[in-house]
Amino acid sequence: MGDNVEVGVYPLEKAKDLAKEQELDLVEISPKAKPPVCKIIDYKKFLYEQKKREKALKSKATKVTIKEIRFGPQTDEHDYEFKKKHAIKFLQDGAKLKAFVFFKGRSIIFKEQGQILLLKLAQELEEYGKVEQLPRLEGKRMIMFIAPKKVK
Repeated sequence: MGDNVEVGVYPLEKAKDLAKEQELDLVEISPKAKPPVCKIIDYKKFLYEQKKREKALKSKATKVTIKEIRFGPQTDEHDYEFKKKHAIKFLQDGAKLKAFVFFKGRSIIFKEQGQILLLKLAQELEEYGKVEQLPRLEGKRMIMFIAPKKVK
């Protein structure tokens, strides 16, 4: 295969001669095929275009950032509102939000307060994002994930 070459089965020597004639490279495309599929191309140009394609795919891939907001089980109203404003900004910027309540020492007895706090936050952020994972206790942390809503 290649430019100015008729598609067909050629012996290896003839394929090499054809490539040399055109001052190009004989590149094996699929070695496991019977017979192996080769192509007469400029190998450097092929590698360059392959890198270019991979770079374009990589640039189109979305990078997910995760922002964290930490509460205590008895966070007062002002601090809660302040952190909620930050959460709204993070979700509007397209970042995932990881909200968690950290229990220090004996404050673990206030698990219900922590869960209520996170559920309240989820309810108030409903228009900006959707809950990906409901509050779950992991060690001394109760964690909840909120993903941003897609902007149309």
